[in-house]
This record gives sequence, structure tokens and C-alpha cells, in this order.
Amino acid sequence: MVNPPMNVARLAAVDATQAARLLNEVRDATLAGQRARIAPRPVIEQSWGRMLRSGVDPDHDFRSGLLSSDEVRRRREESPLRHVLPVLREGLLSVADVAQHIMVVADADGRVLWREGAAPVLRKADGLGFELGADWREDVVGTNGVGTPAVVRRPVQVFAAEHFVRSHASWTCTGAPITDPRDGRLIGVVDVSGPLETMHPATLAWVDSVAKLAEARLRELHRDSLERLRSVAAPVLARLDGRALVVDRDGWSAAVSGMPYVRRVALPKSLAPGRRWLPGLGSCAVEPLAGGWLLRAAEEPLGTAARIVLDLARRGRSTLTVTGSAGSWSRELSPRHAELLYLLATHRLGRGAAALAEDLFGDPSRTVTVRAEMSRIRRYFGDLLQHRPYRFREDAEIEVVLPDDPRDLLPSSTAPAIMRGRTAVRDAGPAGR
Repeated sequence: MVNPPMNVARLAAVDATQAARLLNEVRDATLAGQRARIAPRPVIEQSWGRMLRSGVDPDHDFRSGLLSSDEVRRRREESPLRHVLPVLREGLLSVADVAQHIMVVADADGRVLWREGAAPVLRKADGLGFELGADWREDVVGTNGVGTPAVVRRPVQVFAAEHFVRSHASWTCTGAPITDPRDGRLIGVVDVSGPLETMHPATLAWVDSVAKLAEARLRELHRDSLERLRSVAAPVLARLDGRALVVDRDGWSAAVSGMPYVRRVALPKSLAPGRRWLPGLGSCAVEPLAGGWLLRAAEEPLGTAARIVLDLARRGRSTLTVTGSAGSWSRELSPRHAELLYLLATHRLGRGAAALAEDLFGDPSRTVTVRAEMSRIRRYFGDLLQHRPYRFREDAEIEVVLPDDPRDLLPSSTAPAIMRGRTAVRDAGPAGR
């Protein structure tokens, strides 16, 4: 009989010391391959499994090199998180300081970029290597409130010995991912941490709420920036004939002329003025515009995609790369889009909306959600994807790059078909890659 997991928050609220003692027993028994009196929580047990597979030493406090102060400064200046620091500070710092916590903000790479709060707790964090520029990815320092939420893409509280590395067992971390509200891409994690006796059951909901406020602020800032660009674009497009659109630096459309509305264009990382081939548009004349780009589409057929690579090997960083006669481009995928493209890559004859709903949710009636997501994907990738049924173009060569361990295939996904895919890849062995 499997023992039920412990309600950590409830027990810790009553007796933090007893909760920490029980968690030590659970951790030691689990890592020794024995059955504990109380099972670890599923999110923690799954994280421990990833740590054991990746070779993290539970008894060794490994610390990778800190980023230089110049590199921290550069990342801060380039990170969209800088725009929501006032929201995070207002929502977290006043309470955190009183409760003897610190607020930590890390980027999508798990690097600590900001760290503020109670001075005694900051000094204690220094002793754990929880410093500016430190790397707190899960596969570097074990289960923790920065790296684990980044992997599972949801808020996680890690209490005492739920940390995989033993030296972190005197610490409590509660982190929530912050994603780009435009496309679901992870941009960082906000974490509230402190000594184990400062843990409170409401901390998880509190940190998650503030992270959602930060995402709402990012959504508002993006809407305002597009409105400003739209006012610049209107007189420019009014003077032009043919198909044209104005996009911001990330490819989000502010205005279009002579063509159906396109929500976003997948731009290369380094775009320069001149004649360029862009997915969904083909050959375009690219001209700089204040705050964005003017794209004038040539009246010629789109190039043929020769090869499509869906790279799922890097945890939390799925990408699609397209190479053809007209050039090459790549795009990072949100978790949902990575799931859908993986399913289409493994079903080359195509999947209808009901079949994809069954694959994703175990419920074929959820077609509205599937159609909405597929509509977004097709806006990004143009004629690479066809519909009725949804499928990749028949003339495209598809390669799927899978992780070394099949259990790391889209690890945050709970879709039934993805979970079956992990088993299928494992059983197929190297030939299944």
C-alpha cells in the first residue's frame, strides 16, 4: 500500500520543527530506495527523480561560477522583468521583510538578477550561495524554489528537506514562474525565501498572485507600446500600395494594409534592413521604423520548407527551426505549442481537433481550446501547417530531437499522449530518437 503524501503546509503551520524532522526521514528513505512512512508530495518526488537521473549529488553543495557584475547588469537591462520590479516589490517586499524573508528574481536561465529583503536573511542566503549572479537551475543545485517552478511551469513551495541538496534543508523557498503573456514563454521566476521557521501556508498563493499581477502589467505595457507604434504606422501605410505591415521589434503586429491581419511574424534574432525572407510572408522589403519594422511583402509565392527540426532536448527550451532554399529561421515555443507540434510530428497524416483534444486533455469535447491554440500556431508558422486535419506540409522533412532520458520529454506536460510518448520513446530505445 502506498503511503499518502504529507500535507506540509498544514503541519508546518502547527509545528515547523516536527514537519522538518518528518521531511528529513522522508527524504533519506526515498533517496535510499526505501518506502517512507509518508510519501513525498508528487511535485517533489518527481523533482527528486530528475535530480537522481541528472547526477546531482544530494550531499554536495555544488555552486557554479557567479556572473560578473557587468553580466548581471547587462541581463538586467535586457530582461523584461525590469519593467515589473515595482509590482514585485510592492506586492512582496513589505511583508517579506517583516516575516524575515527575502525576495529573489531570477531570469529564464535560473540566474539571480535581483535580491532584496531582510539583511540577516540576505547574509544567510550568501552562505548557501544564493547570491547575485548565482545559477539556481534545478539540474545544478537540486530541487528549489527557483529552478523547480521553471521546470514544471507552476508555483512550487519547497520546504526544509524537500530540497534535494542536504545543506539547503534549513531553508524554505516559494517560487512562481513569470511568463510572457503574449506567447507563454518563460522569462523568469520570482521567489520568496527564508529560514524554515518563517514558512506560512499562505505564502504559495501570495507569491503566485503577485507573479500574475506582474504578468498583467507586462500585458498592459505591451498593449501601450503597440498603440504608440500604431500611431506612427498609420500615415506610413496610408501612402503605400500592396501588402504591408508594421511590427514591433519582437514581430507583434501594430497595423496591416492590403492583407489579412497577422498577429505576429516570426522574425530572425538579428534582423537588418533590406530584402529578407520571413515565415508566413515570403520575400519582404524590411525598413526600420521608430519602435519597430515596416515589412513590405513581395507579390511572389512563398518558399518551400525543406527541413523542420523540433528540438525538445533542452528542458524548458523547446524550439522549431525551419531551413529551406530561401533561408533559415528559428522560434522558441511555449509549452502548449511544443506539445501540439510534437503530436503533429508523430502523426504525419494529421490530427483533427477532437483527436488533439483527446491527446492533450483526455477529453475529445475540448475542441474550442485546441482550435484556438492551432489558430495561434498557424499565424506564427504560416503555410508550414495545414488543417482539416491539422498537419505539417507533406513536402516537409521533419526531425524531432528528443531528450536523452525519455522521462524528460516535455517534463511539465500532463497531456495523456505526451505521457504515453515518454513510455514509447523509452521502449523504442536509441532507434526511437
